[in-house]
Formats: sequence, structure tokens, C-alpha cells
Amino acid sequence: MRIAISSEGKTLDSKISERGGRAPYYLIVEEGKLIEIIKNPFAKGGGGAGFSVAYLLADKKIELVITGNIGRNMKSALKERGIKFKEKSGKKVKEIIQ
Repeated sequence: MRIAISSEGKTLDSKISERGGRAPYYLIVEEGKLIEIIKNPFAKGGGGAGFSVAYLLADKKIELVITGNIGRNMKSALKERGIKFKEKSGKKVKEIIQ
């Protein structure tokens, strides 16, 4: 399963970001291994970040998104693309994938 985890940094020791659409990074994990680091191009700027991130992750064939907080727009866009999501907070990325 391809999982995207919002992250405050580029490593598995980073904390999960509380901001879904505005997370600084998304770490892509498959079978418990980090396979890609995405610097979120929508982390700063105008509205629509949640939609844009959802579409970006759908293009990466993500099946599950884990983040601290998912806004209404991002939830809608993820559902539209058939991507599952979970809200988790206060943990490091490596704690989630174990």
C-alpha cells in the first residue's frame, strides 16, 4: 500500500504535520520503506491547497493519506479520488509506519 504522510521535515524522525494541505512535506512510504519525499508546492500561497495536494497525491497513486488535520476541501477531493485518510497527530512519521 502506498501511503503519504504529512511531515514537518524530510526524515522518518520528523513530526507529522498538523496541516494537511499546507504541510511542508509529504513522505511516501510503501511496505514500511520511505520511497519518495515531496516538498509540498502548495504549502504557501492562496486558497485551494487541499484540493491541489489531493490531486498531486492521486497522481502518485497514493492509497492512504495520514496527516494531523484534513480540511473539508481536502477530504472532499480525497474521497473523489478514492483515497482513504486518517487524522493522527503528536507522533513522528516512523511511529506511524511501524
